[in-house]
Amino acid sequence: MSDTPITDDRHPAQVIEDAVAYALRLAETWPAWDGQPRAAEDRIYTPHKAIRRLGDHLLDHLAELEARLAGQPPLPDHWHASAITTPADLALFTHEDLDEARSRLTRLAQIWSLRLRALDDERLDRIEGDAWTLRQVAFHLDNTFYADAVGNLTSRQEA
Repeated sequence: MSDTPITDDRHPAQVIEDAVAYALRLAETWPAWDGQPRAAEDRIYTPHKAIRRLGDHLLDHLAELEARLAGQPPLPDHWHASAITTPADLALFTHEDLDEARSRLTRLAQIWSLRLRALDDERLDRIEGDAWTLRQVAFHLDNTFYADAVGNLTSRQEA
């Protein structure tokens, strides 16, 4: 892997909990989305795409974590990731979508938190070949790029 994540003194479970909470705070403003995808770097993002990518990212690395803890190689990465925008990504983002995203993402964050809090520092920081440590994997998930690409749409709600 490249761009090794920088870690600090926060517990890795807290890093993920905080990232999900932050993304969901932004998502609370997304029912005001005007239907126009937002450009970020060389891609476009919508509320649904941001939620999909955040969930996929958490799931992908959770599968990696579990495989490594079981002594198995992680599955190869075949995600299309944010390179594609599906028709579902372009749908309006409703309050019901927010409720579903909140349920999905908080459950994923809880699974991560429970698993990471059960591991000691030795296991979190164990070097395994050229893979990131499990602590580094968790800190990698602190990236809120997808949610930030859509941003805070509060001003649109008030307009």
